[in-house]
Amino acid sequence: MIKSSRKPAAFFYFRTMRHFLPNGAELIIRQPTTADATGLLDNFQRMTQETDFLLFTYAESLELSQRTEEDYIKTYLGNSDQLMLLAVVEDKVVGSITINHSGYHKKGHTAEMGIAVEHAWSGLGIGRRLMTAMLRWAEQHKKIQLLYLQVFATNDRAMHLYRNFGFQECGRLPNGIELRDGQYVDLVTMYRQV
Repeated sequence: MIKSSRKPAAFFYFRTMRHFLPNGAELIIRQPTTADATGLLDNFQRMTQETDFLLFTYAESLELSQRTEEDYIKTYLGNSDQLMLLAVVEDKVVGSITINHSGYHKKGHTAEMGIAVEHAWSGLGIGRRLMTAMLRWAEQHKKIQLLYLQVFATNDRAMHLYRNFGFQECGRLPNGIELRDGQYVDLVTMYRQV
């Protein structure tokens, strides 16, 4: 019997996942609601202060509001071709992962992935759990065949995580990112078949 490579037509519903971290805290990975807007905004603003690996600067993150975060969350809740998952520990959003679909027919089989976890919670497997949950969703999606992402060339830890999940480098934009200190780094594009 020949198996079809086509994915099921039904949309995959994400079920909340619970894990215990090495420090004993419970990690919950779930889809957001608009009630998460404040927690997501606080998380994002904390991350823009602690890392230079995000596109937003801290000053730019301060321009966001609870209302813009609610609208942002709604774009995921109202679109079955997109995904946002939150990593929640001790009732606090500590990270997230997204899949963004362009909406264009000619790119209908592709989607861009993004992930971020707060520094205080790094090294505990949260990124790995978010990646696993995201890939389970993508593998059940009826359209998505190719995931891609962009990462700063100096973000070795993130690139290692992506490679562990089968992402491969496919190009670089030389000096594509200007860091806070005025130095430039390459922006690396990576991809993975789903």
